[in-house]
Amino acid sequence: MIIRMVCAALVAALIGAAVVRSRAQQTSPNVVLILADDLGYGDVGFQGQRIVSTPNIDRLAAEGMVFRQFYAGSTVCAPSRSALLTGQHTGHTYIRGNVRMEPEGQFPLADTVFTVAELFKRAGYGTAAFGKWGLGPVGSEGDPNQQGFDRFFGYNCQSLAHRYYPAHLWNNDEKIVLDANGRLEHQQVYAPDLIQRAALRYLDTVRKDRPFFLFVPTVLPHAELVVPDDMIWRTFKGRFAETPFEGSDYGEDARATGYASQSHPRAAFAAMVTTLDRQVGQLLDKLDSLGITENTLVIFTSDNGPHREGGADPDFFNSAGGLRGYKRDLYEGGVRVPFVVRWPACVMPGGTSDHIGAFWDLMPTFAELTGKPIGMTTDGISLLPTLLNRGAQKQHAYLYWEFHEQGGKQAVRMGPWKGIRLEAARYPDRVISLYHLGNDPGEQRDVAAEYPDIVARIKRIMQEAHVETDHFPFHARNGF
Repeated sequence: MIIRMVCAALVAALIGAAVVRSRAQQTSPNVVLILADDLGYGDVGFQGQRIVSTPNIDRLAAEGMVFRQFYAGSTVCAPSRSALLTGQHTGHTYIRGNVRMEPEGQFPLADTVFTVAELFKRAGYGTAAFGKWGLGPVGSEGDPNQQGFDRFFGYNCQSLAHRYYPAHLWNNDEKIVLDANGRLEHQQVYAPDLIQRAALRYLDTVRKDRPFFLFVPTVLPHAELVVPDDMIWRTFKGRFAETPFEGSDYGEDARATGYASQSHPRAAFAAMVTTLDRQVGQLLDKLDSLGITENTLVIFTSDNGPHREGGADPDFFNSAGGLRGYKRDLYEGGVRVPFVVRWPACVMPGGTSDHIGAFWDLMPTFAELTGKPIGMTTDGISLLPTLLNRGAQKQHAYLYWEFHEQGGKQAVRMGPWKGIRLEAARYPDRVISLYHLGNDPGEQRDVAAEYPDIVARIKRIMQEAHVETDHFPFHARNGF
């Protein structure tokens, strides 16, 4: 009864009434956002994975709503996370590429950027992130503590996050040296396990009368392909035919940003996905033990499509789920990702949606959820009508991506149509390939010649959606 009252109060707020709050009853939902690293559309059981079992992620899907046409912010780490946190696509968001800074970190978000964490803080939430940041060095304006997070623990630098037995992690602005790992000489402290324990401890400290936003940008299952010698590893080792990968091994001369060699890369990847699934289960179990599952909105997704680094073999695992492309592609396999929302108080279990959405929809969704205004322009639309099965769900006129590597790429999703332009930075008028995803989800048949009017509309969108920036210039100044 209480849970139905909570959801009824939220719905009342959405149509103009105030959400009823009291010290005894918190009605604002907690939010847990789990962001996997390079997990493909087909790497989870509820979307067809047959080699690796993901029972906990599948449980989340069975108890929530699965979005079957949902997209990441970009096809690589930093711009995808920027789109997620700012509610803007890569033609507008502040960070549009992976740019390493010395001695550690990536190009920082500006202090003028408004993030979802700042939105939640404005609504009175506690905010924390555990995992990989990649949007600004410690002490910079892009530091997670400067972007709305009360607490951060994990890797600040996404390049250093390639090592799963790192020399150090960060607890806010405190450098946590992992002496047992030395300077990458030893493999003793497995960072994903350490970060997971910190996230679980955080949940034990949350206040019962104050909602929280917990962001879990895990490093699993991105390369390097390395796991502890535990029961999970022993389950998969020797199970598959393997092609060993030779990389940069741990030792006195190890590179901080390299990938270790792996004699059993398929087994290692399977073990990493299994470890990710186990950690999702631990988070769900913790919510259960704290008695806060019903009014906690949990989102599970991935930052982009599957990678082919460090010996990974996405074709063997059908990681893209039959879609074309991988990480660094703007074909469906590079940007379409698993996306699940569970909120027992308000979202009916077992639902699916073909609504076309993207990372930049999270900002307006959270804004409507909390009743707080967005601090900057957004490209997104709220998903709450779909989640609550109430009211008319707005639709995107289009989704837009640009990618600043490999000569520059642009893509537009417009209804069932998908337009892609390669080498777009060097040649802004280069031909656009066109696919009808309803008839051709694998993007195998270019029908641009048959639909010149659709191509012309997509060309205009590519021109209008891109706003040039001095920090990440796309066209001639980009050096392509």
